Amino acid sequence: MTKRDTRTLPKAELHVHAEGTLEPEMVFALAAKNGVALPYADIDDLRSRYSFSNLQEFLDLYYACTAVLVTRDDFRDLAAAYLERAAHDGVRHVELFFDPQAHTARGVAIDDVLDGLLDAFRQAEADHGITGGLILCVMRHLPADDAMATLESVAHRAGDLLAIGMDSSEVGFPAAPFGAVYARAQELGLHAVAHAGEEGDPSYVWSALDDLRVQRVDHGIRSLEDPALVERLVADGITLTVCPLSNVRLAVTPDLADHPLPRMLELGVLATVNSDDPAYFGGYIDDNFRAVRTSLGLDDAALASLARNSITGAFASADRKAELLAGVDAWLDAPQ
Repeated sequence: MTKRDTRTLPKAELHVHAEGTLEPEMVFALAAKNGVALPYADIDDLRSRYSFSNLQEFLDLYYACTAVLVTRDDFRDLAAAYLERAAHDGVRHVELFFDPQAHTARGVAIDDVLDGLLDAFRQAEADHGITGGLILCVMRHLPADDAMATLESVAHRAGDLLAIGMDSSEVGFPAAPFGAVYARAQELGLHAVAHAGEEGDPSYVWSALDDLRVQRVDHGIRSLEDPALVERLVADGITLTVCPLSNVRLAVTPDLADHPLPRMLELGVLATVNSDDPAYFGGYIDDNFRAVRTSLGLDDAALASLARNSITGAFASADRKAELLAGVDAWLDAPQ
């Protein structure tokens, strides 16, 4: 049976880090432009280091490469390159993470980060019809007071943001201390998401739900270890932004064939497929869709369900969701 082209399946990407789309070629181009010395001999040397046994090994390289991002134009070019590729992969709505603390700690103005990323979104909407926006992520390995200061520094620009998120090292860095930060973000009208249940056990997901009052959980694949948590996720309609290729590259799951994504769908969990940090993990969103089709045996109906989940879980308007959902139905109904 002929399989439909996953690149024409309308979808939203809800779990992708702007800094994680920084390809080695751009790392070296921006380093040369901005006079940043790199500890890598060349592009091939840098790419050869993209082998990780855990999350921390990845984060060490990830933050080292962000040093080349300096100006508003750098952030625009970074996001524009990702959004261009996303459009060709059938992405119609993007909710893009960014890590302001990784940049302000180096003296980069947070307004330059925001404005550069927003410049790219405006162009992508004009060129490709992509909608979406930005999720400001705070780093859980840094003090909650630092996260609050970062949030307050852009409180006057809350209208330029979709949500607050939380990322970086998970195990040993509980969510509860960030409860006040999330409460303040919600006062400002922001939605709430957080990374949980990637490295951390189900207790990290419970804490994100109860201490941070998140509307989506980023990753969350270890939730299946706790049947009561699964019941909670299903009953409350909590979307999980799953990143299959990332999970394999970071040794969260040993092999894609063992990934719990099919089980999530069977249990009624609102799972989605996303790329996470595609420049580092060798797979943008269509690579992930094609990989789960092949390795997990997901048929076109299952892929359409994943796309629907991404749209219903997005922080988009009801009209925009209806438009995109109609596109998913048309993709599935079209003759092969």
